[in-house]
Amino acid sequence: MKLRQSFACVAIAALMAVPAQAADNKSYDYGAERGAEKWGQLHSDYAICESGNMQSPIDLAGANAIGNLAVAVDYKSGPMGVTNKGLTVQNDFAAGSTMTSGGMTFNLIQIHFHTPSEHAISGKRFPLTGHFVHATADGKLGVLGVMFEEGAANPELAKILAAAPSSKSDVKAGTDQMIDPAGMLPEDLAVYRYMGSLTTPPCSEGVNWHVLRDSVTASKEQIEAFENLMGDSARPVRALNNRLVVAPE
Repeated sequence: MKLRQSFACVAIAALMAVPAQAADNKSYDYGAERGAEKWGQLHSDYAICESGNMQSPIDLAGANAIGNLAVAVDYKSGPMGVTNKGLTVQNDFAAGSTMTSGGMTFNLIQIHFHTPSEHAISGKRFPLTGHFVHATADGKLGVLGVMFEEGAANPELAKILAAAPSSKSDVKAGTDQMIDPAGMLPEDLAVYRYMGSLTTPPCSEGVNWHVLRDSVTASKEQIEAFENLMGDSARPVRALNNRLVVAPE
């Protein structure tokens, strides 16, 4: 449990789109003054946001290889734990759910959301994305990204929205309902795969990115609810810089 808790601390502190709302020189947002193009100048801890060569997100149409990478998930239903972080809505998951990729097993920690999607395909962004955040036993980070397009309502998103506080709060809201993370994934887990970074400060690199080719649906009302809670919370796409990006066949 101590190891699990250390993963949670890393993920919550570093991986999430969590602004430091206090009036200090490390706070950031998506506006003109402290937005994505200024993050690297806000604090020395964020310098790699500007200087890094493996930054995320990217336009996945820049894939330069094709191959079906074996990605599998073993997600379990569990109790909910929803927080409104101000720039994202996050649900923490109980221990026991995993993703396997490249011979590594990643432990699922949480999902958070961005509006619109951060990754693009030929310039197209989806109205909503979810990032499933994982870590291996030795601390390697892996994210599984899923795009939502307008269509039928998603029952698991409905649970998250029903529990989410209407304004920023450090209080974790739960219900007597169980949430199934697999219910927010498409049937086919074909992915784009590349090495990138956190998409929010400190923009640390070395993140194993997996972005699902197939999207799932969310209702217009669900998408609008996330937009109202989070606003525009997508970092612009970054330069590919000759990285290997593998697209599914």
